[in-house]
Amino acid sequence: MFWYHDMTKHSYSSIRTNPNRLSWENQPSTYKNYPSSYQKTKLDLEQKEHHFLYYIAGLTAKKSYPGGEYYLRVNPSAGALYPNELYFQVRGIEGMKDGIYHYEVSSSSIALLCTITEDKGIEPYLGYKTAMKGYLFLVSAVYYRSSWKYKDRAFRYCLLDAGHLLGSIEASALLRPHAVQVIYTIERQKLNRMFGFEKREWFLSGASVAVPMQGKEVSAIAFELPYVEGSQTFEANPVIEKAYEETSILTECKKATKAPKFTYNTQKFQETIFSRRSQRGFQEGAMTKGQFNYIMEAMHQPVLSDCDEEVHIYAVVNRVLDMPLGLYTKGKYIKYGDFSKQAGYLSLEQYALASSGAITLFFTSDAKNYQAVYQKAGIIGHRLYMASLYLELGCSGIGAYYDDEVNDFVENNEMVLYALAVGK
Repeated sequence: MFWYHDMTKHSYSSIRTNPNRLSWENQPSTYKNYPSSYQKTKLDLEQKEHHFLYYIAGLTAKKSYPGGEYYLRVNPSAGALYPNELYFQVRGIEGMKDGIYHYEVSSSSIALLCTITEDKGIEPYLGYKTAMKGYLFLVSAVYYRSSWKYKDRAFRYCLLDAGHLLGSIEASALLRPHAVQVIYTIERQKLNRMFGFEKREWFLSGASVAVPMQGKEVSAIAFELPYVEGSQTFEANPVIEKAYEETSILTECKKATKAPKFTYNTQKFQETIFSRRSQRGFQEGAMTKGQFNYIMEAMHQPVLSDCDEEVHIYAVVNRVLDMPLGLYTKGKYIKYGDFSKQAGYLSLEQYALASSGAITLFFTSDAKNYQAVYQKAGIIGHRLYMASLYLELGCSGIGAYYDDEVNDFVENNEMVLYALAVGK
């Protein structure tokens, strides 16, 4: 097991002996904005391409609370801290200038960072030798946004949230429809330097919603962008920095070439994307067996990527009509019984979610490539959100759990990556 994952496990004892105290005066911003000297374009949802981008990372609602307010986004994030930023290259898209952009969430705008030419672009940094018509995305992490609250464990959330952002790209592309290719073997260090991140922000992955332009070879573009603050405040975390460096080189990667197949109504799915919310609790309502099967099928669809890692999915069946109570995986039961209270306890005693929901899920893996498998867990988690909400069920991601006790419960010794609950 990767040392970082092992040292950031939660236990009943660790939660109580190491309480998390927040430094509110150093609370980071969740928005990165480039200076006004960059050309910016406000997204117009009447334009098809702008609509596609907005449904990846747009703001969807405002929530007010005593002392402040915050905005909800298309993509979920642990603690609503949103550590990830979205960059992308556009080539050959009508109505858009060929170039490299940053998605500015706070203003629903895109900032042009650098123009590209017919024979130069970021394609080679993502492993392409020919020019790609369409979009090439890059997902980064401004890790202090998360480590401010979650300390050393924050790298896990940066990766999970990056997976959700990749899942948002996949979901928006389904409205076109277009398959998304996830790319983990990007040239991280070169790109980090070119974008001027100065070790406060890092690239984690890429994604392609593009097709090759036959006969058009392309070379790597080179530029140096000045540093732009992504969190306003910052405190270095050597543990997270070491974990990032050691997991940035991927080995023994296996490509996944089979595209996923989903069953959905396009209009209803579009409404689902925009209305996504995380539940704060359930009312012990049951789901049907048909709903359960639809959700499981969506999660088990392949993820097109250049470094596919296996994620094992365990479902605690609490309230599914015509299904026995128990722990379920790979189409069969491991054990029977009412484990709803145990699921709530394992999920850091979040009983309103994991005990009161219809099902609670735990993702585990023994993968070698940490960045790839954790982001895949986020992608699968996002599919769970979409499938559940499409069926008018609620969903909530749970990034905190008692790691070793989850292992004992599901009867394996793999890394526990994620927990989620679905219900009414």
